[in-house]
Amino acid sequence: MMKALHFGAGNIGRGFIGLLLSKAGYHVTFVDVAAPLVNDINELGKYNVQIFGEDDKIQVDNVSAINSNENLDALLDAFVDADIVTTAIGPNILKFIAPNIAKGLTKRLATNKKPLNIIACENMVGGSTVLKNFVYENLSDDVKDEVAKLIGFPDAAVDRIVPAQKNDEKLLVKVEAYAEWDVDSKGVVGELPEIKGMTLVDDLNAYIERKLFTVNTGHASIAYLAYKRGIQDISTAMKDEEVLKAARGVWAETSELLIDKYGFDAAVHKAYVETAEKRFANPYLSDEVTRVARGPKRKLSPKDRLISPASQLIERGKNPVNLAKVAAAAFAFDFEGDAEAVEIQNYIKANGIDAAITNYTGLAADSKLFKLIRENI
Repeated sequence: MMKALHFGAGNIGRGFIGLLLSKAGYHVTFVDVAAPLVNDINELGKYNVQIFGEDDKIQVDNVSAINSNENLDALLDAFVDADIVTTAIGPNILKFIAPNIAKGLTKRLATNKKPLNIIACENMVGGSTVLKNFVYENLSDDVKDEVAKLIGFPDAAVDRIVPAQKNDEKLLVKVEAYAEWDVDSKGVVGELPEIKGMTLVDDLNAYIERKLFTVNTGHASIAYLAYKRGIQDISTAMKDEEVLKAARGVWAETSELLIDKYGFDAAVHKAYVETAEKRFANPYLSDEVTRVARGPKRKLSPKDRLISPASQLIERGKNPVNLAKVAAAAFAFDFEGDAEAVEIQNYIKANGIDAAITNYTGLAADSKLFKLIRENI
């Protein structure tokens, strides 16, 4: 049986990547630092995944777990004969697992010269590349050339909503039906066995931006607009005519950009957008507006979900009024439970909104997008 090593035994790891790997014939060894979770996986050797709204459960077999804090030797040994390594731990945690990955690869290459691919399945652009850079910082110079030759770090785009949940059944994960896992074929070393649910693509950036500017942009837009109207959850926001109208306006703008830039089929992309809208309206998947809106500093940055598509549209001679409206709403997000929101509000109070727009978006005061945002403040 093929062996997969997966970092992150949380709901996304078990309910998405771990599920697909197990169904593709891998024994999945989860790596985590949560002792109760690791113990439960090892005790049961299986768990269930359930699609929201459905009664049937999908049993995931052939699983085990390693506590990387307590059993480093077992983790390093697992690298020696792994056939694939994946992560679903959150972008900010990648740097913390890199030292152990470097140790594991060093041990592997001493006896096993078979190619290995390490795929970071994170909600970020270029996650595997980011992880690769952290790993290389922890490698000794004498193994870097061999790692470069035999170890691939193909970037990936992933999409599946797995809401925060508490279930009576141990290890049960409830997920939405929709799932997408696209992997950059150009970053693969050797061959990846076929995994149902994973798609190798030649132009990953097209799929990254399609997801970022449709799902992430749409989700954030709904949240910031809903917050201004005092709406507390996403599915309720989707019933609000003003919020829905503005969100559809944002999707019209990002769709125009994506179709023009990457040549997506208009009908296929329209269906993709409609699927996103249905996902957000699903009450089983609804999330708190303040949680979806959190991190406005990152979401307003030049290369993220609001400013990047708007800037690219302006470069094409377009007028992204709906994206500008959402960006303005993001500057009004003053939720005290979010550190970035508090930072932005304090900056506005100290320096004024004009300085804040430039500081967080990188836009010059005389730029067209700056003026569009300023008009909506």
